[in-house]
Amino acid sequence: MKNNLLTRIKNDFQEGTRFKWFLLSILITGLSYGLYKGMLDNFLAEIVGMGEMDRGVTEFFRELPGVMLVLILAAFYMLSAETMYKVGAVIMLVGMGMHAFLPPSKVLITLAICTYSLGEHIQLGMKSTLSLKYARPGHGGSVLGTQSAVNQIGTLAGYLVIVLVFSIFVQNAPYRTFFWVATGLAAISAVFAMGITGRSVTDSTKRRFYFHKKYNKYYMLEMFYGARKQVFFTFGPYVLILFYGANASTISLLFAVSAVTCFFASPIVGRIIDKLGYKVVMVADTLILVIVCFFYGFAHHVFPKNIAFIVCCVNYILDSVISLASMASNVYVQDLADNPEEVKATISTGVSINHVITIFIALCGGWIWKTLGIELLFILSAILGLCNSAYAATIKKGEGKHV
Repeated sequence: MKNNLLTRIKNDFQEGTRFKWFLLSILITGLSYGLYKGMLDNFLAEIVGMGEMDRGVTEFFRELPGVMLVLILAAFYMLSAETMYKVGAVIMLVGMGMHAFLPPSKVLITLAICTYSLGEHIQLGMKSTLSLKYARPGHGGSVLGTQSAVNQIGTLAGYLVIVLVFSIFVQNAPYRTFFWVATGLAAISAVFAMGITGRSVTDSTKRRFYFHKKYNKYYMLEMFYGARKQVFFTFGPYVLILFYGANASTISLLFAVSAVTCFFASPIVGRIIDKLGYKVVMVADTLILVIVCFFYGFAHHVFPKNIAFIVCCVNYILDSVISLASMASNVYVQDLADNPEEVKATISTGVSINHVITIFIALCGGWIWKTLGIELLFILSAILGLCNSAYAATIKKGEGKHV
């Protein structure tokens, strides 16, 4: 079975391409990221001493490269996708190394996070381009799936390592040691990246904004989705750490369970979108979201603290699953578009709009939590979700083919 799987993967790629180097780079990057992400929030809270507002400011700078990505890719349009992928790998290595050797001050660690994020976003912009370039004709979807699976396997392995090690070293959590380990892995990934050859042209749809009147509702949906997503992505784990005292092992385990759950739930959500239509899914997911937000913000008022913590963990995973419903908006774009290039350009623009909103939500969310409490923060998330559904409900039959 293993040989059949490897043979199938090999047959999806064109001969003569360095796809093995590419996949190894993605696998090691995923492992490095899993270690990094699994302990970052606890490191910021326990070692750097970041509070609610500080976390929002840090997230603002982490998301900033995502906003600037279109401009960055446009400025370096003359470089091939392979070269940009390598540049991203080197910048990620530098950023991870900064976490390992810089003093744990708020300013320096925020700079390290921003640097790593810049490399990460550059690579994200190139992964799909290179995957499709290396794929045999008619095998693009399979190659994209393989690339995603390899990345998820690496990331999940990183999470599980943090769960194991930080369960053993509870008192003296080895943050610095594992930042060095993650840096070493980032260096290995960069070496594999350097082995990639070719002169693939970067995807022009990622180098420009594309606005058209028929996509106005999609742009608004991306704004609402980006805002509500950011509340859980940034502050969900931090609530568990600051309010409930969750350690790095627990947070990393939560990330691992969430990743596995989404891995199995993703195709199910996709089939639901195909069967019921994207409009129904866009509207319905908010009904679950309101319940999730209520329990995340008010569980400690309803249950004893230890039970409330479990309720919040379950709701964090549930939010990750319902966030998969964002695929529905991509199907909506596909229904409206006249050609595949228009789909890619529109979705790329939507991602940029999403990032613009998230950086401001990060700042506002930190301030709201600090001054008004976590209850209001998650009420805001529920309201944003309701706005998303209300706007989705305005999609009329005939706007797309599968409403």
